[in-house]
Amino acid sequence: MSPHRALSTALLTALSLTAASAVPATASAATDPWVRPWGANAAGQLGNGTTIAQPTPGSILNVARTDLRKLAAGAQTNGFVIALLTDGTVKSWGSNTEGQLGNGTTTAQPVPTSVAGLSGVSAIGAGTNHALAVRKGRVHAWGSNAKGQLGNGVTDEKNPATTPVQVQSLDDVKDVGAGCEFSTALRNDGTVWTWGQGANGRLGSGDTADLNTPQQVEGLTDIDAISVGCAHVLALTVDGTVKAWGAGSNGQLGNNAKNDSAKPVDVRLLDKVTSVSAAAYHNFAILEDGTVKGWGWNDHGQLGDGTITDRTTPVPIDSLKGTRSISGGRDHTLAAQPDGSVLTLGNNDTYQLGNGTTTPTMASNKPVTALPPGSGITRVASAVNGRSAFAY
Repeated sequence: MSPHRALSTALLTALSLTAASAVPATASAATDPWVRPWGANAAGQLGNGTTIAQPTPGSILNVARTDLRKLAAGAQTNGFVIALLTDGTVKSWGSNTEGQLGNGTTTAQPVPTSVAGLSGVSAIGAGTNHALAVRKGRVHAWGSNAKGQLGNGVTDEKNPATTPVQVQSLDDVKDVGAGCEFSTALRNDGTVWTWGQGANGRLGSGDTADLNTPQQVEGLTDIDAISVGCAHVLALTVDGTVKAWGAGSNGQLGNNAKNDSAKPVDVRLLDKVTSVSAAAYHNFAILEDGTVKGWGWNDHGQLGDGTITDRTTPVPIDSLKGTRSISGGRDHTLAAQPDGSVLTLGNNDTYQLGNGTTTPTMASNKPVTALPPGSGITRVASAVNGRSAFAY
C-alpha cells in the first residue's frame, strides 16, 4: 500500500471513530476516556480531523483524558489549542497562520501534533495568536510577535516564531496566561509580570505602551493565581480577594465602573474566593462555600443571572452553585458539575453550547446540558476569544 493511500485509510478510520463517539446532550453517558470538544471548527481546532462545526460533544483524536494535565485554547478569526500532557510534553492543533502551533510551520493542523522541542513543561497558556509554556521555571513562547507578546526583546509583525523561543529575564515562574496579543506570568514569589500589547492598560503598567520584555506589575504581592481575558487580567490573592486591570468597558474589572484601568483595582463584593476564571469580556469566581459569582459582558445571557445586562460588580449565579470548573469564551460559558455533567450558557450561533441547537439561553437563567451526569468530566476550557468548547 502506498504511503498516501495508507494515510488516507488511517484518516478515514479515525474520522469514523470520531463520529461514532459523539455524545448527544440527551444521552445517558458512562464515564469515557476522551476529551470532548464542540462548537466552531473552521480551522480544525476541535482536533477531530475535520473542519466541520460540532453541534454536540465529539472527541479529540489521540488525546485521552487521563493523559491530559491541562488544555488551553485561543482564537482570533479561527481557533487553536495546546494541550499539556502528563508526561510534560505539549501537543497542538487548529489554526496556524502565525505559527501558534509551534511545530515549525504555518499550516493548519486538524489533528494533534507535538510542539517542537518541549519537554518537562509544567504550565501553558494560549492567546489569540500565540502560546506560552513554562519549563523549569522559564517561559517559552511562540506564534505572533506583532506586539512583542513573545517577550524575547523583539517586536516583529512579519516574522512569527513557528517554534518556541525563550522569554527574556524571567525565571521561577509558576503559571502563565495569554490574551489578545499580550502575556502574563505569575512567579512563585507571588509577583505578576506582563508583556506585549498595552492598549486598554492590559499590562497593568500604568500606561498603554507595548512591551517586548517582561515588566513587573507594581503594587501586587501575594498573588496565588491569575486568569487572563482578551484585554484584562484577574489576580487572586492569597487572602481570597481579587484584583483586576485592563479593559473595563463591559464592567469586566468588577469595580462598579465601565472604565479601563492601567493599574490593578479591587474587584468589589468578593472574598473567600478559591478560583477565578476570565473569559474574553466576562468573568467568574468560585467561593469557599460553592457560590459562583459573575460579572462583565452579558448581552447573550452568558453570566446566567437571568438578565442580558452587563454587570459591573459580581452577582451570585444561583444556577451554577457547586460548580467544580468554569470557563468562558467570547460569548458563552461552560460549567463542570459535581455529578460529571457540563452546563452551558450564552450565545449558540456556532453550536458553542453543545446541546445540538443554535438557540441561545439569553435571559432565561436556565443553563442547557452539553454533557449528562456520569460523563466523568471535571474540567472545562474555552477559546479565549472564540466559540469552541472543551471538557475533560
